[in-house]
Amino acid sequence: MRGTTRPNRCMDVVWLFGVNVRHYRKLKGMTQDQLAAAADMERSYVSDLERGTRNPSVAALGRIADALEIEPHMLLFKR
Repeated sequence: MRGTTRPNRCMDVVWLFGVNVRHYRKLKGMTQDQLAAAADMERSYVSDLERGTRNPSVAALGRIADALEIEPHMLLFKR
């Protein structure tokens, strides 16, 4: 039982993170290229994060939040 609940919750957070990155990026009028440049990462990595196919590090979360000029916790919670 323990092995089945944690991955689902973890994947939900990764998916929610991606949804929020896309939301705040579009709210700022930024392209994936612009966000990637501002966060010092590859555009393909930003795309993977937005699609929920990559698990971001805490450092990546901080760089994206800084580039979007928001608090990091805003990328982890439902709006």
